[in-house]
Amino acid sequence: MIKRDFSSFLLYTFSFFLLWEWLRPIEQLTETEHIEIFIIFLVISFALSFLHFKWFWKYSIKTFFIFYAINRLHYEEGLFDSTWVKDFFRDIADNFGLLAARNWNGLSNEFRTLLFFILLWLMVYLINYWILNRKQIFIFFFMTLVYITVLDTFTPYVAKAAIVRTVVAGFAVMGMLTFYRIIQKENVSTESTYLRRWMVPLVVMISLSVLVGIAAPKAAPFWPDPVPYLTAANDKVPERKASGVHRIGYGTNDAELGGPFIGDNNPVFQYGGNGKNYWKMETKDRYTGKGWLTSGTTPITFRQEDLVPVFSLPGTVETIKESARVVTNPAYHFNYLMYPAGINKVLKMLPDGSRFEIDTTNERISLFGDNNEPAVPRVFTVEFERPKYKARDLIQTTSFNPTSINQEFYQRYTLLPEELPPRVKALAEEITATETNWYDKAKAIENYFGRSEFSYDQKNVAVPDTNDDYVDQFLFETKRGYCDNFSSSMAVMLRTLGIPARWVKGFTGGDFLQYSDEDSGTQIYQVTNNNAHSWVEVYFPNQGWVPFEPTKGFSNEIIINYEAGGTSSNNQSTSTPPVKKPQQEEIKDTNPTNDSNKWFDVKRIWAETKLFFKNNWKRMIFLFLLLSGVAGILYRIRGKWVPYCLLMLYRFKKKDENFGAAYLALLEQFDRYGLKRKENQTLRNYARYIDSFFSTREMTRLTAIYENYLYHQHLPKGTWKESHELWENLIKKTIT
Repeated sequence: MIKRDFSSFLLYTFSFFLLWEWLRPIEQLTETEHIEIFIIFLVISFALSFLHFKWFWKYSIKTFFIFYAINRLHYEEGLFDSTWVKDFFRDIADNFGLLAARNWNGLSNEFRTLLFFILLWLMVYLINYWILNRKQIFIFFFMTLVYITVLDTFTPYVAKAAIVRTVVAGFAVMGMLTFYRIIQKENVSTESTYLRRWMVPLVVMISLSVLVGIAAPKAAPFWPDPVPYLTAANDKVPERKASGVHRIGYGTNDAELGGPFIGDNNPVFQYGGNGKNYWKMETKDRYTGKGWLTSGTTPITFRQEDLVPVFSLPGTVETIKESARVVTNPAYHFNYLMYPAGINKVLKMLPDGSRFEIDTTNERISLFGDNNEPAVPRVFTVEFERPKYKARDLIQTTSFNPTSINQEFYQRYTLLPEELPPRVKALAEEITATETNWYDKAKAIENYFGRSEFSYDQKNVAVPDTNDDYVDQFLFETKRGYCDNFSSSMAVMLRTLGIPARWVKGFTGGDFLQYSDEDSGTQIYQVTNNNAHSWVEVYFPNQGWVPFEPTKGFSNEIIINYEAGGTSSNNQSTSTPPVKKPQQEEIKDTNPTNDSNKWFDVKRIWAETKLFFKNNWKRMIFLFLLLSGVAGILYRIRGKWVPYCLLMLYRFKKKDENFGAAYLALLEQFDRYGLKRKENQTLRNYARYIDSFFSTREMTRLTAIYENYLYHQHLPKGTWKESHELWENLIKKTIT
């Protein structure tokens, strides 16, 4: 059996990293969530093996964690509530029936989670068997390399860093196991000097191999990447050509839409305000059948604190004045500003002294420096107005009226390609057959995409062929895609009905990070490339551009007042339900009015705690592993630093009652030093053994005082002062 020392700790640590590489792609390529639960299970399993726990405690701790995880992930009842346990075992029995019937798709999520835990348990067992018994792990190392390279080739998973990590961990484990095989077969000395002589060349070899591999030039691939052809193709749409796999994020070229995307969680910007907002980058008005273009440019220049020349809200719409401070990430390289709908002014811009230019056709705001060169915005504040619509005003428009809408404007935002298949318009008319006004028709089409046959997917997304229309393909053939598919389809369907609509690009509101340190009412959100999004804006003559969110699983909630006659033309039961209040109002309502009690808001503290663990779980696992390693090292060399602690501790203790504890601490130190006391060995006999080892008489004299203390249960005054020097000398001998 491998000893429990620092080298074996490294062996188990590298083995854990090898197994972790099998879990990393799962969260990206599948719908599996909470992958950190399974990583923690692996940490616990390897820790139990390293610490040589008895089999009973290993099984008990792992089983308890599995039950805890399943309860945490799938049940609302507490862990010690018997009702969920009954439901869980009943579910297991049902799933065994499904397994017997070979109904794999019918298995419940709870049972799938249990099977995954069992699989990880078996993999940890196999790794322990290879490490402890066979002292060979090449097969698992090779299988890991094959696994990640296949995923890198045939899926959107990028395994460049994974291959480096696997090579480092794999060669480290194989090198250490080779050392253990040699000392076992050849009976070679296991002194620390020999271990260092083995490990130093191993570390140098691995480091040089990795550095050379990274720095060396790479040959171009001999075959084209098969990923786009596999992921873009759909079994319902044969013989599709693929434009390749793209990384999700904002881009300016939308001429050809479609194809799979790879997730990207790199931050783009942070903003602080009273709640979440959608952030616009630009709009597109010309649909080509393959994507979106902008029909011309009309640039207008303006400066800080000027009113931004975009289409403003009519005076009939009530608004709420708000502001938000934006800080872009250093990696953001566009000279375009992100801004909420209803923007009024841009303030406090960095870099300072810049000018703005807005293209009034697509409403994209660009930033330029004093030398007329594009400048990347870093910090700025936007003032904007959040509209509060009234239902009775939204439903007033029933048809095009030249007196309220400019003819050229109307034609631009209802223009469609002549090649658009007629069935797109037929479907739009079928969906809105019972509606009489533009707003209800828009809501009917928006709600249509929430039907079960439509799926949100970033990976298995088709690309339209030469003779295919992008919207027609999504509506009638694939019914699978992401925001571009949903938003483009809604905009085109509205245009077939003669309702002006445009396509909007930007970002969703992102994820809440924390409350501002300067103002507790200000909420800080972070927006990443994964928040890149597109949606639809519909024009109403008396309301301006109103946003709609057709993408399944997304909600861009707007404020609508349904009071005082705010009924739709159809029955109220089929109209849009009241929209929730803005997030900032909900937070203000739930906060206590007394400032002195806000620190005792248990719900808020619990929510912030969960958010902290969600955002920092990877760092916490790394910190836990680091601290565990440091603790293991300190435990391994405890014989070198514990004596100093004992000397420091008893140097300030002057009372005679401390003699008994000091003597027992000395015995423990001798045990750590390697001078173990045998079973049934008397203290006098053990003291003579210690004295003979150190060539002294101090331990015998100290033991005689201790035996006298045990017999009489008290010590003469000044005993500890007289014997302290003897005790200290013996402690120091274990140091030297």
